[in-house]
Amino acid sequence: MLKGKTAVVTGGTRGIGFAVVRKFLENGAAVALWGSRQETVDGALAKLRAENPDWKVIGMSPDLGSLQEVEAAMNRVKEQLGRVDILVNNAGISARESLYDYKEEDFEKITDLNLNAVFRCSKAAAVLMKEQGGGVILNTSSMVSIYGQAAGVGYPASKFGVNGLTKSLARELGRDHIRVNAVAPGVIRTDMVAALPKELIEPLIRTIPLGRVGEPEDVANAFLFLASDLASYVTGEILSVDGAAMT
Repeated sequence: MLKGKTAVVTGGTRGIGFAVVRKFLENGAAVALWGSRQETVDGALAKLRAENPDWKVIGMSPDLGSLQEVEAAMNRVKEQLGRVDILVNNAGISARESLYDYKEEDFEKITDLNLNAVFRCSKAAAVLMKEQGGGVILNTSSMVSIYGQAAGVGYPASKFGVNGLTKSLARELGRDHIRVNAVAPGVIRTDMVAALPKELIEPLIRTIPLGRVGEPEDVANAFLFLASDLASYVTGEILSVDGAAMT
């Protein structure tokens, strides 16, 4: 579904991001995997190359807090892989502190990675995509961007911002043949969720109409659809992948 395409995936060393990288590679794309530390990037690359040495995948660890570093890394991807067709803004962090305990610097840290970095990466990629005649920008949102959550206000606030950025960029960049969408996962079996004790997970599952926790591949499939030509007339959408959960 992505044969001949080149993708950049931020936060691609584990969890949903790693599943997206693998799914894109399985579907013929060349992928630049970005992570916060070169050590984890190298580990993810080794795992992928052991799985299939024919996959075309490279890795980088630019500082997403610097537009200059992001632009330089995006240009290196173009130099090494030829073009940038797809950007998946997946890097992010969360927290669940009460408002009464929330520190201003922690709120700013979450906002900078979850929202500001999406702006930086999208800006850098859009310049290249416009030059080549189009592309696709995909963002990782969250179910809590729609429903909120009972603590840790920085995370849902930042993801609500991602939704606004997604819809606005879709309207702005459509004339340049750049589609912009987001995927809003629900409760997904990442490392954090997998480590939860049974007594916490079972009541959580009972709140999900489909009766199970989602898998990273469920989310990766949504990204694959939105990245592919099957979604050629889809832009400005926030696609929920949450089993109809509401928490």
